[in-house]
Amino acid sequence: MQKIPFIGLVGIAGFFLIGELSAQRPGPLPGGPGQRPSGRQARQHTETESQPLRLVPANRNPPVASEVSIKADQRGVRIESNSIPDHKVGRFPNSGNPNEIRDQNFDVVVPAKPEEAGHITYINGSPNGGGRRGFRVFGITLDGVMMEPGTAESWMGQMDGWNYEALGGAIDLGLDANYAHVQPGGTYHYHGLPIGLMKRLGYKTGDHSPMIGWAADGFPIYAMYGYKDPLDPNSGIEELTTSYQLRKGNRPGGTTNPGGEYDGAFVQDYEFVAGSGTLDECNGRFCVTPEFPDGTYAYFLSREWPVLPRAFRGTPVELKFGNEMEGFERPGRGRPPFPPPGGGPPPR
Repeated sequence: MQKIPFIGLVGIAGFFLIGELSAQRPGPLPGGPGQRPSGRQARQHTETESQPLRLVPANRNPPVASEVSIKADQRGVRIESNSIPDHKVGRFPNSGNPNEIRDQNFDVVVPAKPEEAGHITYINGSPNGGGRRGFRVFGITLDGVMMEPGTAESWMGQMDGWNYEALGGAIDLGLDANYAHVQPGGTYHYHGLPIGLMKRLGYKTGDHSPMIGWAADGFPIYAMYGYKDPLDPNSGIEELTTSYQLRKGNRPGGTTNPGGEYDGAFVQDYEFVAGSGTLDECNGRFCVTPEFPDGTYAYFLSREWPVLPRAFRGTPVELKFGNEMEGFERPGRGRPPFPPPGGGPPPR
């Protein structure tokens, strides 16, 4: 299996709530094949091989201070932020990303009492094929920054075809050492492990992960380490592993498929192999955590692909590209204590 680069510890211009995702697969993208939702022509990439990631050092302060407010009640968890992380970032623009970081006006609510759904909702479509590619957000971190697993880049511009993996390196996306980069509208967002945030939250190898944020279905997000026995906090700590693996052999070729070895360049290079890891198809499990001692379904970022989960166990709200929200009142700095949904102490 290809290992996603992991250094040390280890999208979206404004967004808005547009309701629950349908259990059915979405229809074709507006504009027809080979075009983006706006109708603009998609880029015609031809790369077919995964490459080592060339991460931009995260050694610069963001252009403005991070501002985030998180409040929870019976209706939901409301996150207001300017989408500026509370850690160092890479240089933007850079050779792989021409955009500069700008503060945003974000105001979103995720479910306060999430429940497991009777079906899985994939982000960007299933790796096995089907479903719209790109423009889907997995969740939001405690510093108010979006987590976006997918990309809008595809082989030969076929938006319903072979989708380039953000961490596969075939396309240089200008990611910094937080596995993040910037959308054209200035939104800084994560495609992989948010290293700087994890450090700030006190992440340590061998300790249970601190809570990282919320998925769009309201379940909590952690990173890599959890209890050996999902229901026993006294069972010790272990690194939780993904159940996705690289497919064996070669991709289809010809004029409509890229060909070449399954090496991680594309999302479709991977497949779910039940029981091959400790995490399920959504990169999560039902377990107890320090913040949820009575138990909850929880997602775990993993060291190997998919790193960021690619499917929802619950019923998500869809966070989508959009303009800055009007009438947004800029939140105060910092993160005040609050009870996460389901009770328990605030993440630290």
